[in-house]
Amino acid sequence: MADKPKIALIISSTRDSRWADKPAQWALKHMQARDDIEVELVDLRDFDLPFFNEVASNAYVPTQDPRAVRWQQEIARFDGYVFLVAEYNRSITGALKNALDQDYINWGKKPMGVIGYGSVGAARAIEQLRLMAIELQMVPVRAGVHIGGSDFFRVSAYNPNPEPMEALDGILAGSVKDMLDQVSWYAGILKTARAAVQQAA
Repeated sequence: MADKPKIALIISSTRDSRWADKPAQWALKHMQARDDIEVELVDLRDFDLPFFNEVASNAYVPTQDPRAVRWQQEIARFDGYVFLVAEYNRSITGALKNALDQDYINWGKKPMGVIGYGSVGAARAIEQLRLMAIELQMVPVRAGVHIGGSDFFRVSAYNPNPEPMEALDGILAGSVKDMLDQVSWYAGILKTARAAVQQAA
């Protein structure tokens, strides 16, 4: 497929003891196996983002902090996003909320999918994230991947003998495919539409 949409897989937890790396590598393999998208892993740890302290959103005035500008430039490179969501106290991580707030312009008119993990598969955090995404003019897709309950325990650090993530493929592969099918479809459609708008301008 020529000019495939570029999708970012965003790791949203930054703490030293995070578990995110294991499902991130699993998700990355699933995404790299497809021929309709290109994927890059984007780790919030790699961006020294300050707490949002601009005069206003970059929807209204240019951002001043060069660290936030670097993040905006990173976000702008992609045609869609898959967020790896850890649920902290029934919501997304503070690091992810801050990263979302640092940009407005470059998130818009692009799809977003989710892979969540925790006791209830990060369902509560993901519902909040979808609302935030709508405000940022992203297009949340319906399908999502929820690693919760006994499945989460099987592969997580809470298990003294955790299984590899591939142990869940038989359970979750269908959800992964559905979510990525939707992200890919919207990414292609919206990429074409954004290009048409830019050309007309």
